[in-house]
Amino acid sequence: MRTTRIAATLTAAASLTLAAAAAARRPEPLTFSPVPVTAVPAATLDDPTIVAIFDAANTADIETGQLAAERGHSKEARDFGAMLTRDHNAVRQLGRDLAKRLGVTPTPPADDASAKAHADAMATLRGLRGAEFDHAFLQHEAAFHKSVLDAVRTTLLPAIKNEELKALVVKVAPAFEAHMIAAQNLDKQLAAKSSE
Repeated sequence: MRTTRIAATLTAAASLTLAAAAAARRPEPLTFSPVPVTAVPAATLDDPTIVAIFDAANTADIETGQLAAERGHSKEARDFGAMLTRDHNAVRQLGRDLAKRLGVTPTPPADDASAKAHADAMATLRGLRGAEFDHAFLQHEAAFHKSVLDAVRTTLLPAIKNEELKALVVKVAPAFEAHMIAAQNLDKQLAAKSSE
């Protein structure tokens, strides 16, 4: 039976990358507990669950974006955080409006570990300052967006039954990819700047 890692995967990889990024800038590595990954049979994915996953992913990125907008060391990281907050608020609202119009009540997956993984990532980021924060935040964003894109392509899109929901997810996927690439590029740019 083919299983997927769904919502927990969205933040699990990002949390591990965040830990590695933070450790790379610290004399003593940070330690993290492994993130439990919930296996959800593909057959159990329905549109209400996918709507909940979509909403949770946007909410998580709104929160990390807000944190970076407030605490970013560089203007570029603060601006990127503000842009993430703005973009993901708009996309989350599109999803909520569609769910309301379709009469869909979002139903998170059973045993979803993504909320805890996101809380752990936020706690780690809150513990960092300066260029170390910027680097860890950007590494987190690149990994988070990659995880979302992977889940969308391999699991969520094939499971969506409602054509309007599928169209929305297809429509916003390029923005997730653009955010991932922007985070990667900005991280490289800031690293080059700091080594000058």
